[in-house]
Amino acid sequence: MRLERLLAARGDEAVGIIRNPAHAADLEAVGAQAVVLDLENSDVDAVAEVLKGADAAVFSAGAGPGSGTARKDTVDRGAAALFAEAAERAGVRRHIQVGSIGADNPENPDVTEEFRHYLRAKRAAEDDLKARDLDWTILRPGQLTDDPGTGLVLLAEQAGRGPIPRDDVAAVLVGLLETPASVHRTLTLISGEDAIGEAISAL
Repeated sequence: MRLERLLAARGDEAVGIIRNPAHAADLEAVGAQAVVLDLENSDVDAVAEVLKGADAAVFSAGAGPGSGTARKDTVDRGAAALFAEAAERAGVRRHIQVGSIGADNPENPDVTEEFRHYLRAKRAAEDDLKARDLDWTILRPGQLTDDPGTGLVLLAEQAGRGPIPRDDVAAVLVGLLETPASVHRTLTLISGEDAIGEAISAL
């Protein structure tokens, strides 16, 4: 919703895919169009129909904490792959996938087994996307917080662990959409000392 708000505010036609119809009013309130579609139970043609005519697609769905191993696979891996395949079919080349910090090491012994399942799913989704004929970018944010955005980040191919407000993730996504230097790159994002515009320009 944060991303949709920023896109709508700058005059883009923002469309958000939601599973729960009760969330439609929230998206419409920030200037976006809501499409009710369950990515876990949809086929590629249905998703491609929604994406048709778009300039870009951003995948940021997630099963969420406590969702269990099965749903980490069906959402964090399966839905991501379905969305990317639909983008290919619809001819939407610009594609950003929101991953997770730590996906480069999904067998990390220092995290819980549940989190390893999550990282494996995220890594599998990344590998699937990289094999596709799309202008992809993978953004791996650190621990997401609901703190107000600061506009100061560390955006790099490698960075240590750390938190990042969701506001700042959304602002970075908007900037990356029109940054050719980010295409075919996997980037890590945590809070830092660089203004978002400067961090993106430095790519």
